[in-house]
Amino acid sequence: MYEDYYRFSAKPFQLNPDPRFFYGSKGHKRAMAYLDYGLSLGEGFIVITGEVGAGKTTLVRNLFSQLDAHSLVAAQLVSTQLDAEDTLRSVAASFGLAHEGLTKSALLKNLEDFLVAAARQGKRALLVVDEAQNLTPRAVEELRMLSNYQNNERSLIQTFLLGQPEFRGILQSPDMQQLRQRVVASYHLGPLDAGETRGYIEHRLHTVGWQGNPGFDEAAFSALHCFAGGIPRRINTTCDRLLLFGFLEEKSHFGEAEVNEVIADLRNEVAHQDYHGATGVNNHPPEGGTLHHENSIQLVQRIDQVERSVNRILPIVRKILFTVSERSNTVADEGALPDGQDIAH
Repeated sequence: MYEDYYRFSAKPFQLNPDPRFFYGSKGHKRAMAYLDYGLSLGEGFIVITGEVGAGKTTLVRNLFSQLDAHSLVAAQLVSTQLDAEDTLRSVAASFGLAHEGLTKSALLKNLEDFLVAAARQGKRALLVVDEAQNLTPRAVEELRMLSNYQNNERSLIQTFLLGQPEFRGILQSPDMQQLRQRVVASYHLGPLDAGETRGYIEHRLHTVGWQGNPGFDEAAFSALHCFAGGIPRRINTTCDRLLLFGFLEEKSHFGEAEVNEVIADLRNEVAHQDYHGATGVNNHPPEGGTLHHENSIQLVQRIDQVERSVNRILPIVRKILFTVSERSNTVADEGALPDGQDIAH
């Protein structure tokens, strides 16, 4: 959509983790150093924590992209709300092994044989476990037991645990003592500061061929940082919408006003609403029915905001339909046969 308008080679703010867009902020560089150190040890667990969208998965994929693919067997376990046996089954599935209908002992035998075979071929086995804060103690124990597989005093598998900030507290619980003893490196990935937010945005734009169009005011970068809180995924979402807005409004420069207009639209969407200040259901209204009156005012304001959002969305829909219609007509014209010709022979 807006890629052609701004002459980008691709979408600069896609949400899918992509090592091409890795931005080496101070925190990300330090995390990479910890990961490199942990990998050099070739054993145990490496723990990376951070807020949702902080870039944990992108960080690990960037690390993997720097390793020799021929000497690496990596698998990712995403769904972690599993019991112990299902965790083993999911690990086996992640490595492409048979897992359906097998007993626990058969699963463990398949995993051990696979890891031994990989080691004989000189390959390193890495398991990435996302959303580690959801792991049950029994599931953690099963993962820890996998780390016991060794060949000539060399560990056959190394595990990355990626989790939200609360996972740091979970690791300190008494039933996690044995896992803590196997952690060889850990790092907490914090948000980007204001300067890094600007650097992050410009880096992603340059990656897709940005030549300064559109331009950004300093105040625009400040507004983006304030709203996104330095979280890369939130920055991506906001900047993607800002570029779409710029395409529809045919803008070549963004200031604070344009950024705030996009933010106002985002705040009206469920995915970006903040309910921290919402009134509790059991709260008693103040005397004189003030709560009812305030709620009525808020309802009217909300309706006005929704109406403004709809009015902004309508031009988007019209432009999309117009673009699709034009392309369809062009294809139809190019595919038409000259007069006198027939498809049948």
